[in-house]
Amino acid sequence: MSRLRACRWLVVALGLALAIPAGADPLRLLFVGDVMLDDGPGRLIGRGGDPLAAFAPLLQDADYTIGNLECPIATQGQALDSKIFSFRADPRVLAVLKGRFDALAVANNHSGDYGQVAFLETLDHLAGQGIAAFGGGHNLQEAHQALWIVRNGLRVAVLAYNEFKPRSFEAGPDWPGVAWSEDSQVVADIRAARAAGADLVIPFMHWGWERESQPSERQRQLARTMIDAGADLVVGGHPHVTQTVEYYQGKLIVYSLGNFVFDGFADSAARTGWVLRVTLDKGGLLSWETLAAQIDDDGSPQPQAGVATPCGRAGDTTVRECVNR
Repeated sequence: MSRLRACRWLVVALGLALAIPAGADPLRLLFVGDVMLDDGPGRLIGRGGDPLAAFAPLLQDADYTIGNLECPIATQGQALDSKIFSFRADPRVLAVLKGRFDALAVANNHSGDYGQVAFLETLDHLAGQGIAAFGGGHNLQEAHQALWIVRNGLRVAVLAYNEFKPRSFEAGPDWPGVAWSEDSQVVADIRAARAAGADLVIPFMHWGWERESQPSERQRQLARTMIDAGADLVVGGHPHVTQTVEYYQGKLIVYSLGNFVFDGFADSAARTGWVLRVTLDKGGLLSWETLAAQIDDDGSPQPQAGVATPCGRAGDTTVRECVNR
């Protein structure tokens, strides 16, 4: 090969290398269920304890970690008379969340427990710690904005919705609140995320009936509607127990992860949650696994080795059982 041809080949090779996006490794996302930092977990933190200590290495090992914040974090506001249980965590709990969670969904039935002023204070606190809040905002448009994860050459849009009462927490055109799960709006949001360049779209739902181990027909219908609209994976919570995992059109649905940090439950089902780890590339889901978390009397999750929980991999639409290590 002549020197001129060799130089030309080198230029072409360099051009091809530059055209390939950097950081094209698979993306590892981690989801957990309800994180409630009032009551037992709040008292533990007040004593200098850390309810997330046992899972800290796992939370920090993922490329991006997401949970559902099941309480406002605030000093302001008044508890609503209409609710049986109202939660509000002291801002000192933020030290436990920082560095463990990249984003927290606020689309749930407890975000508005102490009114709009406490909800807005919560958004400010999370932003101050570098934690993205999604599924809620200062108005309806902001509440429906996707959480964008741009990592490893991927653009992933995560959307969060609540569909468990009270609907009075819903954001409006010019007032703060959470994103309500209205089918037409959910479908429109999924399609908008696709149009905006999302490689993958993941709805993170707060739905279903409490303490029911099987998803309702409503959950199943909505999960299928979302996948038909373009969702690649559906993850849910709220029932306080884990629920069925299944595939639809080759797409994974994890109906409920159960509790993660939560006290006040006597039954073993409500004291067992799952951590969901998924590995993704532009083609979709490469592999996934659930890891068991047993919740102690303080509401803190503890890893459970030797427990079989659902798992799977690309090209296999059969839910398998993997033993937690």
